[in-house]
Amino acid sequence: MRTCIAYDDLGDLMDQPAGSPQDAQSLPVCYRHPDRETGIRCTRCERPICPDCMVSASVGFQCPDCVRNGSGTGHAPSASQPRTIAGGTVTADPRLLTKILIGINLAVFIAVQTSTSLLNDLVLTGSWPPAPFVPTEGVAEGEWYRLLTSMFTHEAIWHIAFNMLSLWWLGGPLEAALGRARYLALYFCSGLAGSALTYLLAAPTSASLGASGAIFGLFGATAVLMRRLQYDMRPILALLAINLIFTFSPGFNIAWQAHIGGLVAGVAIGYAMVHAPRQRRALVQYGTCALVLAVVVLMTVLRTLQLT
Repeated sequence: MRTCIAYDDLGDLMDQPAGSPQDAQSLPVCYRHPDRETGIRCTRCERPICPDCMVSASVGFQCPDCVRNGSGTGHAPSASQPRTIAGGTVTADPRLLTKILIGINLAVFIAVQTSTSLLNDLVLTGSWPPAPFVPTEGVAEGEWYRLLTSMFTHEAIWHIAFNMLSLWWLGGPLEAALGRARYLALYFCSGLAGSALTYLLAAPTSASLGASGAIFGLFGATAVLMRRLQYDMRPILALLAINLIFTFSPGFNIAWQAHIGGLVAGVAIGYAMVHAPRQRRALVQYGTCALVLAVVVLMTVLRTLQLT
Protein backbone atom coordinates (compact mmCIF):
# COMPACT_ATOMS: atom_id res chain seq x y z
CA MET A 1 0.00 0.00 0.00
CA ARG A 2 1.45 3.35 -1.06
CA THR A 3 1.73 6.30 1.39
CA CYS A 4 -0.84 9.04 0.80
CA ILE A 5 0.43 12.66 0.44
CA ALA A 6 -1.74 15.76 0.89
CA TYR A 7 -1.72 18.17 -2.09
CA ASP A 8 -0.74 21.05 0.20
CA ASP A 9 2.50 19.28 1.07
CA LEU A 10 3.49 18.44 -2.49
CA GLY A 11 5.59 21.56 -2.95
CA ASP A 12 7.43 21.01 0.30
CA LEU A 13 8.12 17.43 -0.69
CA MET A 14 9.65 18.42 -4.02
CA ASP A 15 12.03 20.79 -2.22
CA GLN A 16 13.41 18.03 0.02
CA PRO A 17 16.83 16.64 -0.92
CA ALA A 18 17.35 12.94 -1.61
CA GLY A 19 17.54 10.82 1.50
CA SER A 20 15.15 13.04 3.44
CA PRO A 21 12.76 11.63 6.08
CA GLN A 22 9.95 11.62 3.56
CA ASP A 23 11.87 9.08 1.45
CA ALA A 24 12.02 6.79 4.44
CA GLN A 25 8.22 6.60 4.45
CA SER A 26 8.11 4.69 1.15
CA LEU A 27 7.61 0.91 1.21
CA PRO A 28 10.68 -1.35 1.03
CA VAL A 29 11.36 -3.40 -2.08
CA CYS A 30 11.61 -7.17 -2.40
CA TYR A 31 15.19 -8.32 -1.86
CA ARG A 32 14.89 -10.61 -4.89
CA HIS A 33 12.92 -8.20 -7.10
CA PRO A 34 14.13 -4.61 -6.49
CA ASP A 35 11.43 -3.17 -8.76
CA ARG A 36 8.57 -4.38 -6.53
CA GLU A 37 7.46 -2.61 -3.37
CA THR A 38 6.05 -4.78 -0.60
CA GLY A 39 4.83 -4.56 2.94
CA ILE A 40 5.46 -8.24 3.74
CA ARG A 41 8.62 -9.50 5.43
CA CYS A 42 9.96 -13.00 5.97
CA THR A 43 9.05 -14.06 9.50
CA ARG A 44 12.51 -15.58 9.99
CA CYS A 45 15.08 -13.27 8.39
CA GLU A 46 12.76 -10.20 8.21
CA ARG A 47 13.77 -9.33 4.66
CA PRO A 48 11.00 -7.83 2.49
CA ILE A 49 9.43 -10.28 0.04
CA CYS A 50 6.91 -9.82 -2.77
CA PRO A 51 3.95 -12.17 -3.41
CA ASP A 52 5.98 -14.22 -5.92
CA CYS A 53 8.60 -14.96 -3.26
CA MET A 54 6.26 -15.69 -0.37
CA VAL A 55 6.20 -19.31 0.87
CA SER A 56 3.30 -20.02 3.20
CA ALA A 57 4.27 -21.30 6.64
CA SER A 58 2.40 -22.18 9.83
CA VAL A 59 2.82 -18.57 10.91
CA GLY A 60 3.20 -15.88 8.27
CA PHE A 61 5.37 -16.29 5.20
CA GLN A 62 8.99 -17.30 4.60
CA CYS A 63 11.38 -16.27 1.86
CA PRO A 64 12.68 -18.97 -0.51
CA ASP A 65 16.19 -18.83 0.93
CA CYS A 66 15.05 -19.53 4.49
CA VAL A 67 12.85 -22.42 3.36
CA ARG A 68 15.61 -23.88 1.19
CA ASN A 69 18.36 -23.57 3.80
CA GLY A 70 16.27 -24.81 6.69
CA SER A 71 18.12 -23.00 9.42
CA GLY A 72 17.94 -19.67 7.61
CA THR A 73 20.45 -17.43 5.93
CA GLY A 74 22.16 -16.12 9.03
CA HIS A 75 19.85 -13.17 9.54
CA ALA A 76 17.79 -14.90 12.19
CA PRO A 77 19.53 -18.13 13.26
CA SER A 78 17.47 -18.40 16.41
CA ALA A 79 14.11 -18.27 14.65
CA SER A 80 11.96 -21.39 14.95
CA GLN A 81 11.66 -23.76 12.02
CA PRO A 82 8.30 -23.40 10.21
CA ARG A 83 6.13 -26.50 10.63
CA THR A 84 3.21 -28.11 8.83
CA ILE A 85 -0.12 -28.87 10.47
CA ALA A 86 1.26 -32.28 11.49
CA GLY A 87 4.54 -30.88 12.80
CA GLY A 88 6.64 -31.69 9.74
CA THR A 89 9.24 -29.38 8.25
CA VAL A 90 8.14 -27.02 5.49
CA THR A 91 10.19 -27.74 2.35
CA ALA A 92 10.82 -25.86 -0.88
CA ASP A 93 9.55 -28.81 -2.99
CA PRO A 94 6.51 -30.33 -1.24
CA ARG A 95 6.13 -33.05 -3.90
CA LEU A 96 9.68 -34.43 -3.92
CA LEU A 97 8.88 -37.80 -2.30
CA THR A 98 5.75 -38.19 -4.40
CA LYS A 99 7.85 -37.76 -7.54
CA ILE A 100 10.39 -40.30 -6.26
CA LEU A 101 7.68 -42.86 -5.46
CA ILE A 102 6.18 -42.44 -8.91
CA GLY A 103 9.64 -42.84 -10.42
CA ILE A 104 10.25 -46.09 -8.52
CA ASN A 105 6.90 -47.51 -9.65
CA LEU A 106 7.61 -46.61 -13.26
CA ALA A 107 11.13 -48.05 -13.09
CA VAL A 108 9.85 -51.37 -11.70
CA PHE A 109 7.09 -51.47 -14.33
CA ILE A 110 9.62 -50.99 -17.14
CA ALA A 111 11.88 -53.64 -15.62
CA VAL A 112 8.99 -56.11 -15.42
CA GLN A 113 8.02 -55.44 -19.02
CA THR A 114 11.62 -56.06 -20.05
CA SER A 115 11.96 -59.28 -18.06
CA THR A 116 8.63 -60.96 -17.38
CA SER A 117 10.26 -63.57 -15.13
CA LEU A 118 11.07 -60.76 -12.67
CA LEU A 119 7.38 -60.35 -11.92
CA ASN A 120 7.22 -63.77 -10.23
CA ASP A 121 9.95 -62.74 -7.80
CA LEU A 122 8.20 -59.52 -6.70
CA VAL A 123 4.47 -60.24 -6.48
CA LEU A 124 2.72 -61.14 -3.23
CA THR A 125 2.15 -64.92 -3.00
CA GLY A 126 1.50 -67.07 0.02
CA SER A 127 2.15 -70.66 -1.03
CA TRP A 128 2.11 -72.26 -4.45
CA PRO A 129 0.49 -74.73 -4.02
CA PRO A 130 -0.18 -74.99 -0.27
CA ALA A 131 1.78 -77.41 1.88
CA PRO A 132 2.13 -80.35 2.28
CA PHE A 133 1.86 -81.13 -1.44
CA VAL A 134 5.09 -79.31 -2.32
CA PRO A 135 7.46 -77.09 -0.35
CA THR A 136 5.95 -73.72 0.43
CA GLU A 137 6.95 -70.68 -1.58
CA GLY A 138 6.55 -66.93 -1.37
CA VAL A 139 5.84 -65.22 1.95
CA ALA A 140 5.07 -68.53 3.65
CA GLU A 141 8.63 -69.63 2.89
CA GLY A 142 10.03 -66.56 4.59
CA GLU A 143 10.12 -64.14 1.65
CA TRP A 144 8.55 -61.31 3.63
CA TYR A 145 10.08 -58.78 1.29
CA ARG A 146 7.21 -59.55 -1.10
CA LEU A 147 4.91 -57.57 1.18
CA LEU A 148 6.95 -54.53 0.16
CA THR A 149 8.00 -55.27 -3.42
CA SER A 150 4.43 -56.06 -4.47
CA MET A 151 3.54 -52.44 -3.61
CA PHE A 152 5.68 -51.24 -6.52
CA THR A 153 4.76 -53.95 -9.04
CA HIS A 154 2.19 -53.51 -11.82
CA GLU A 155 1.46 -55.74 -14.77
CA ALA A 156 -1.04 -53.77 -16.88
CA ILE A 157 -0.59 -50.24 -18.20
CA TRP A 158 -4.08 -49.18 -17.06
CA HIS A 159 -3.30 -50.37 -13.53
CA ILE A 160 -0.13 -48.35 -13.08
CA ALA A 161 -1.66 -45.34 -14.86
CA PHE A 162 -4.60 -45.23 -12.46
CA ASN A 163 -2.43 -45.71 -9.38
CA MET A 164 0.14 -43.11 -10.38
CA LEU A 165 -2.51 -40.51 -11.22
CA SER A 166 -4.07 -41.13 -7.81
CA LEU A 167 -0.65 -40.93 -6.14
CA TRP A 168 0.07 -37.57 -7.79
CA TRP A 169 -3.36 -36.16 -6.98
CA LEU A 170 -3.44 -37.33 -3.35
CA GLY A 171 0.24 -37.56 -2.48
CA GLY A 172 1.33 -34.00 -3.23
CA PRO A 173 -1.11 -32.23 -0.87
CA LEU A 174 -0.53 -34.85 1.84
CA GLU A 175 3.24 -34.54 1.58
CA ALA A 176 2.93 -30.77 1.94
CA ALA A 177 0.54 -31.07 4.90
CA LEU A 178 2.35 -33.82 6.82
CA GLY A 179 5.99 -33.28 5.96
CA ARG A 180 8.24 -35.79 4.25
CA ALA A 181 8.98 -38.21 7.09
CA ARG A 182 5.37 -38.52 8.21
CA TYR A 183 4.14 -38.80 4.64
CA LEU A 184 6.58 -41.62 3.91
CA ALA A 185 5.54 -43.43 7.10
CA LEU A 186 1.89 -43.14 6.08
CA TYR A 187 2.56 -44.46 2.58
CA PHE A 188 4.58 -47.52 3.56
CA CYS A 189 2.52 -48.48 6.61
CA SER A 190 -0.70 -48.30 4.60
CA GLY A 191 0.80 -50.34 1.76
CA LEU A 192 2.15 -52.99 4.12
CA ALA A 193 -1.19 -53.19 5.92
CA GLY A 194 -2.91 -53.83 2.60
CA SER A 195 -0.38 -56.51 1.68
CA ALA A 196 -0.67 -58.23 5.06
CA LEU A 197 -4.47 -58.34 4.97
CA THR A 198 -4.32 -59.76 1.44
CA TYR A 199 -1.87 -62.42 2.59
CA LEU A 200 -4.11 -63.26 5.53
CA LEU A 201 -7.47 -63.49 3.75
CA ALA A 202 -6.82 -64.18 0.07
CA ALA A 203 -6.40 -67.65 -1.39
CA PRO A 204 -2.83 -68.85 -0.87
CA THR A 205 -2.48 -69.75 -4.54
CA SER A 206 -3.38 -66.27 -5.74
CA ALA A 207 -0.89 -63.54 -6.60
CA SER A 208 -1.43 -59.88 -5.70
CA LEU A 209 0.41 -56.77 -6.84
CA GLY A 210 0.07 -53.01 -7.13
CA ALA A 211 0.25 -49.81 -5.09
CA SER A 212 -3.49 -49.79 -4.40
CA GLY A 213 -3.13 -50.50 -0.68
CA ALA A 214 -0.92 -47.44 -0.22
CA ILE A 215 -3.19 -45.35 -2.47
CA PHE A 216 -6.23 -46.21 -0.37
CA GLY A 217 -4.22 -45.26 2.69
CA LEU A 218 -3.74 -41.83 1.12
CA PHE A 219 -7.48 -41.69 0.46
CA GLY A 220 -8.20 -42.32 4.13
CA ALA A 221 -5.63 -39.81 5.37
CA THR A 222 -6.89 -37.18 2.92
CA ALA A 223 -10.43 -37.55 4.24
CA VAL A 224 -9.19 -37.15 7.82
CA LEU A 225 -7.12 -34.09 6.89
CA MET A 226 -10.00 -32.42 5.05
CA ARG A 227 -12.26 -32.97 8.06
CA ARG A 228 -9.59 -31.51 10.33
CA LEU A 229 -9.34 -28.40 8.12
CA GLN A 230 -13.15 -28.22 7.84
CA TYR A 231 -13.09 -28.50 4.05
CA ASP A 232 -15.99 -29.77 1.97
CA MET A 233 -15.59 -33.54 2.18
CA ARG A 234 -18.14 -34.46 -0.46
CA PRO A 235 -15.62 -34.67 -3.35
CA ILE A 236 -13.21 -37.01 -1.56
CA LEU A 237 -16.03 -39.15 -0.16
CA ALA A 238 -17.66 -39.44 -3.57
CA LEU A 239 -14.36 -40.45 -5.17
CA LEU A 240 -13.71 -42.96 -2.41
CA ALA A 241 -17.19 -44.43 -2.83
CA ILE A 242 -16.65 -44.86 -6.58
CA ASN A 243 -13.36 -46.64 -5.96
CA LEU A 244 -14.96 -48.96 -3.40
CA ILE A 245 -17.69 -49.84 -5.91
CA PHE A 246 -15.00 -50.87 -8.40
CA THR A 247 -13.16 -52.71 -5.63
CA PHE A 248 -16.06 -55.05 -4.89
CA SER A 249 -17.27 -55.44 -8.46
CA PRO A 250 -16.79 -59.13 -9.35
CA GLY A 251 -15.76 -58.48 -12.94
CA PHE A 252 -12.59 -56.55 -12.07
CA ASN A 253 -10.75 -59.28 -10.12
CA ILE A 254 -9.42 -56.76 -7.59
CA ALA A 255 -7.76 -57.73 -4.32
CA TRP A 256 -10.26 -55.93 -2.07
CA GLN A 257 -8.25 -56.96 0.98
CA ALA A 258 -5.40 -54.64 -0.04
CA HIS A 259 -7.78 -51.72 -0.52
CA ILE A 260 -9.54 -52.19 2.83
CA GLY A 261 -6.33 -52.85 4.75
CA GLY A 262 -4.68 -49.75 3.32
CA LEU A 263 -7.78 -47.62 3.90
CA VAL A 264 -8.13 -48.60 7.57
CA ALA A 265 -4.43 -48.03 8.21
CA GLY A 266 -4.54 -44.68 6.39
CA VAL A 267 -7.47 -43.43 8.46
CA ALA A 268 -5.82 -44.49 11.73
CA ILE A 269 -2.42 -43.01 10.89
CA GLY A 270 -3.92 -39.90 9.32
CA TYR A 271 -5.98 -39.22 12.44
CA ALA A 272 -2.90 -39.58 14.63
CA MET A 273 -0.91 -37.28 12.35
CA VAL A 274 -3.31 -34.32 12.41
CA HIS A 275 -4.89 -34.72 15.85
CA ALA A 276 -1.87 -35.63 17.99
CA PRO A 277 -1.36 -33.23 20.94
CA ARG A 278 1.55 -30.87 20.39
CA GLN A 279 3.35 -31.94 23.56
CA ARG A 280 3.48 -35.61 22.52
CA ARG A 281 3.07 -35.21 18.78
CA ALA A 282 5.92 -37.39 17.53
CA LEU A 283 5.25 -40.09 20.12
CA VAL A 284 1.58 -40.42 19.14
CA GLN A 285 2.22 -40.19 15.40
CA TYR A 286 5.06 -42.67 15.11
CA GLY A 287 3.62 -44.81 17.90
CA THR A 288 0.50 -45.29 15.76
CA CYS A 289 2.70 -46.26 12.80
CA ALA A 290 4.52 -48.77 15.02
CA LEU A 291 1.19 -50.21 16.14
CA VAL A 292 0.08 -50.66 12.53
CA LEU A 293 3.36 -52.40 11.72
CA ALA A 294 2.90 -54.67 14.75
CA VAL A 295 -0.50 -55.72 13.40
CA VAL A 296 1.13 -56.34 10.00
CA VAL A 297 3.69 -58.65 11.61
CA LEU A 298 0.98 -60.44 13.60
CA MET A 299 -1.19 -61.10 10.54
CA THR A 300 1.81 -62.33 8.57
CA VAL A 301 2.95 -64.71 11.30
CA LEU A 302 -0.53 -66.13 11.83
CA ARG A 303 -1.03 -66.79 8.12
CA THR A 304 2.41 -68.33 7.75
CA LEU A 305 1.74 -70.72 10.64
CA GLN A 306 -1.56 -71.67 9.02
CA LEU A 307 0.02 -72.39 5.64
CA THR A 308 3.02 -74.30 6.93
